[in-house]
Amino acid sequence: MATSVRRTTLTLPTAPVGPDNPLPALRPLDEVHRVDDRVRATLPSDMARQVAHAPLRSVLPVRLRDGYGRDRAPATLDAIVLENDRLRATVLPGLGGRVHSLIHKATGDSADTELLYRNPVLQPADFALNGAWFSGGIEWNIGATGHTTLSCAPLHAARVPAPDAADGGAMVRLWEWERLRDLPFQVDLWLPADSAFLYVGVRIRNPHHLPAPVYWWSNIAVPEDEHTRVLAPADDAWHFGYARTLSRVPVPEWDGADRTYPLRGAYPADYFYEVPDGARRWIASLDAAGSGLVQTSTDLLRGRKLFVWGAGPGGRRWQQWLTEPGTGGYAEIQAGLARTQLEHIPLEAGEEFAWLEAYGPLTADPAAVHGTDWATARRETETRLEAALPRAAVDAAYAAWRPYADTEPAEQLATGSGWGALEAERGGFQLPGTPFDPGTLGEEQEPWRRLLRTGALADWEPGPSQADPGASLVAPAWRDLLEAAPSTAGAEYHLGVAQWHAGDRAQAERSWERSLRCAETPWALRCLAVADTASGHPARAADRLLRAVQLLLASGTVPPPEADQVLEADPVLEAAGAGQGPGPGGGAGTGQGAEAAGAPTAVSLAAPPVAVAADPVALEAAEAALGREAIVALLAADRADDARAVLDALRPAIRARGRFRLLRAQVLLAQGDALAARAVFGEGFEVCDLREGDEALSDTWYAIVERLVTGTDEPLTEEARARARTEHPLPGRYEFRMRPT
Repeated sequence: MATSVRRTTLTLPTAPVGPDNPLPALRPLDEVHRVDDRVRATLPSDMARQVAHAPLRSVLPVRLRDGYGRDRAPATLDAIVLENDRLRATVLPGLGGRVHSLIHKATGDSADTELLYRNPVLQPADFALNGAWFSGGIEWNIGATGHTTLSCAPLHAARVPAPDAADGGAMVRLWEWERLRDLPFQVDLWLPADSAFLYVGVRIRNPHHLPAPVYWWSNIAVPEDEHTRVLAPADDAWHFGYARTLSRVPVPEWDGADRTYPLRGAYPADYFYEVPDGARRWIASLDAAGSGLVQTSTDLLRGRKLFVWGAGPGGRRWQQWLTEPGTGGYAEIQAGLARTQLEHIPLEAGEEFAWLEAYGPLTADPAAVHGTDWATARRETETRLEAALPRAAVDAAYAAWRPYADTEPAEQLATGSGWGALEAERGGFQLPGTPFDPGTLGEEQEPWRRLLRTGALADWEPGPSQADPGASLVAPAWRDLLEAAPSTAGAEYHLGVAQWHAGDRAQAERSWERSLRCAETPWALRCLAVADTASGHPARAADRLLRAVQLLLASGTVPPPEADQVLEADPVLEAAGAGQGPGPGGGAGTGQGAEAAGAPTAVSLAAPPVAVAADPVALEAAEAALGREAIVALLAADRADDARAVLDALRPAIRARGRFRLLRAQVLLAQGDALAARAVFGEGFEVCDLREGDEALSDTWYAIVERLVTGTDEPLTEEARARARTEHPLPGRYEFRMRPT
């Protein structure tokens, strides 16, 4: 059959991604994939240089996505299917362009074979750089070390003529504007007639006047069992574990086990294969019968990696967390621009990176694949790959694709965000093949388009701004426009965010102070609280966040206001904050305002009162985000009673979330009630947005049981600590640790 491209839908049990977090991501990433200067000094010079190149300060201007839960219901997802006689690929353009399924079609008496790990559910978890991510399929990771911020975001998609267009061939083009590095990229997928390999052409362009750091790893989830073996053309690998060490180890045997079998290790780990210069780039995952998936590419995509969850309780628990009971496990085989995922590569101004990948089935002699001679296993696999898809054929396919990379889309299949259109308008960029249509500009981009055209940023409207300050832009060009814009509460707030991102913290604080002088809002107070924490002033940070929560909770209960109406603060929070925090109208943290004097607290609206209600969904997202940060800050300032007051003032739906159940246990422990804190764990809860590598659950559990065993908060002896762990082992449902303990 001729290759076909069609739109369809897919129904999966889905936990919705939910609303974005309205608070700008000012804090440094808690990214686990980092190494310190001591480790970097041991690396080869080129690797060390790229590991140190342009590390990400934060995920700005992207917003955090932490509004998901774990209640799944059937949902209809848009999908695009590419199909020929031998393969069928299903792509989800609304979810980062994920290749959800790649089926090797039956021939003769054989059955169809799924080559990928296909997750039967869509369950977000906190693995992407900005939060929500889901497992399974093939994902396109761009931006910086980690899973892309586009993991759960829509991409533009269109039908485009393929290199075999004369025979009716068509490609599916995915494209978007990657906002962490401000770079447009495209992914072209096509199935040549009668080919058993899916071809993928990738291009990243730098349209700017300065070099830009680039990161790319194609991430393929593959089924895993005790017989699965991953093969690549390497005798050494760079091992990275969650203890944050990077060291060179032999392949396949290391530390008493053959690490090319994903289940022969206890803990999650990365193995970045040291593929020799000149060697063909490929990686394969093969089962007991010697069959499975192989990925290969042109030489620019030099890196190959195996990620394993390991056979220990933490890795198994994470695998269960990401899917539904009864689903098999998976490993990840990956391909990237650098040797390791800790590196970023400079892309010169006006230049581009482009390469071609191929994905397809492979069968090799199982005796050789699973034999004890690693060289023989590799040679057998590469020989079978060369027979199925010669290296020269991949190079020829790349050359044939390049003239088509600039071809304009013929039929739009899906629509991404409007950010690319905004950047194209600002920069006047001409990007053949990846049009960013002004018709995609929406509500999020409109204030910034107005700034671009008029030099002024519209001030916050009373209703919406109560729940969401709007997305910030932080690139130098936008910062310059903000600095020249008229001073308003909103403009000064966004300018401060851009200055903070650029590393100019003193100017950022001054901008946020000016924002407060225009209007007292939770948003500027919270930003100043982050600055206070960073500069070693936890008490002042706690004061500001307490005041921010007061303002937000008052705005959430606003009736249609009368002229000059003043709202009384929540009495619980008024008592908590009395005499502690900055007064209304200034928020400078001097303790000289009305609250510091012990006067009754009143909360004024941040803008002229009008009968405009805030979006209830956005308001709940803001309440959860600010409430969480306030409770953490108050605990850090040894104000457990005030933290309890904030927690109790939040709406019941927020208090019932697992994240806030964990916070309640921490508050109770800080108040000296370890027994009640232990009861919270006994009742059971799930922290939906538990971060990869986060050990808050186990740390809190052991802090509680140690207090129960000793009956005191005096320093523990090693004997008492061991006794607590023996008598009160961590329940399995809370076991998410990814490293030896």
